[in-house]
Parts: sequence; C-alpha cells; structure tokens
Amino acid sequence: MSVPADEITPDILLRAYAMGIFPMSDGREDPQIHWIDPRRRGVLPLDGLRISRSLAKRIRSGRFRVTVDQDFEAVVEACADRDETWISRRIQRLYADLHRLGFAHSVEIRQGATLVGGVYGVTLGAAFFGESMFSRVTDASKVALAYTVHRLRAGGFRLFDTQFLTPHLASLGAMEISRADYHRRLAEALTLSADFAPEGYSPSPSLVASSAGSISGSASPGRMQPSTQTS
Repeated sequence: MSVPADEITPDILLRAYAMGIFPMSDGREDPQIHWIDPRRRGVLPLDGLRISRSLAKRIRSGRFRVTVDQDFEAVVEACADRDETWISRRIQRLYADLHRLGFAHSVEIRQGATLVGGVYGVTLGAAFFGESMFSRVTDASKVALAYTVHRLRAGGFRLFDTQFLTPHLASLGAMEISRADYHRRLAEALTLSADFAPEGYSPSPSLVASSAGSISGSASPGRMQPSTQTS
C-alpha cells in the first residue's frame, strides 16, 4: 500500500509502527510512502550482540567520541546519502518531527568534531525500531550499534527491530523471526515502558566492549545495511 507523502503525519507514522508496519520510499524524490510488513522480520536480541575482538579493541581505543541526540538530522542525512535510498525527503522530515517529539533518537560517532558514523531509530514503549546507520570510517557503524544496544539494555528495552536482516546485521547477531512472532513480541513490548536516556547512564568504552553475546542467524538483503563512505 502506498500513500501520498504529504498526507502522513507524525501521529499516523507512530500508529503504523505500533501496528508493526514501517515506511519506505523508492528514492529521495519519491512522492509516495509505501507501508511494509515483511513476512520475515529482522530482530537483534539485546543479549545477543556479537562483538569481535577487533571491534572490542576499537571501542576501547578511545578513537571515537560517542554522543546521543546531538545531531539527529545530520545522522539521517548521512544515512540517506547513497546511490539508492528508501529515505525520501518527506520521510526524513517526518523523522525530524518524531525526534522533536521525543520518539526518534540517534547515536553519533565522531572523530574529533567530525561525524563519521551513527545509528537512528524510533522508540515506542519498550520497542526500538532501528531505521538506518552509516559509516565513513572502518567500524564506525558497528561502534554506534554496540553503544545503542548497551543503552537499550540499560533503559529497559525489550525489542530491537531491524526490520530486515542484512549480512552485516547477521554477522553481529541479528536473526529472522516470523511475522506472527514479531507481532507477538511487539505487542508485549508496547505494554512496557523504557527510557532511551536512563538517569545516570554513562557507560565506559570498556563496559560497552564487554557486552557481547552469541546468537545465530541467516543473511538476506535489508535496510539497515550501513552506508560506507571513505574520507
């Protein structure tokens, strides 16, 4: 199903997420928004993130500076900056609206003052809907994901929805579940409360680097595949 983009409001978008569907467009200038409810859904178990030794070393190195919700629109813009994107300009504006309303968040990775990676998503109840991520230097998106998962666990989240499963996400512990199983997990998560900015939360790099798990999953194309650019 597609709907003219100018007819979608932030409230409609939130109601769609609560129903288990999410928006996509066919390009930056696409005037339509398509509602997607995949038969197989990607999720990342919050206790199942795989952190390799090399990634843990990179997190501990202090090479990156991590911020939260300081540059949301720049993260979305960077995620959309690729040859093919589902993030139309209207969808980008809707996410900016959700961010101002407190329902969308970003984790930013910086080298000095330069934004080099990040993740953004939407929150409802104890569910986090991961939308996209990007990386301009090696492992920046993986570092962002590790910090995001650690934050979600600390804030009481129960569901990390990656929507589709990409090879990149599968390598980090994501898996596929059926549509019915996903809707069951979503319904449960929506009855609970969680906080993306829990009081007093300030993890050290070593704590984030040690928060690893093990889970299996198969790979298929999807939308949280990071945009990789060199700089």
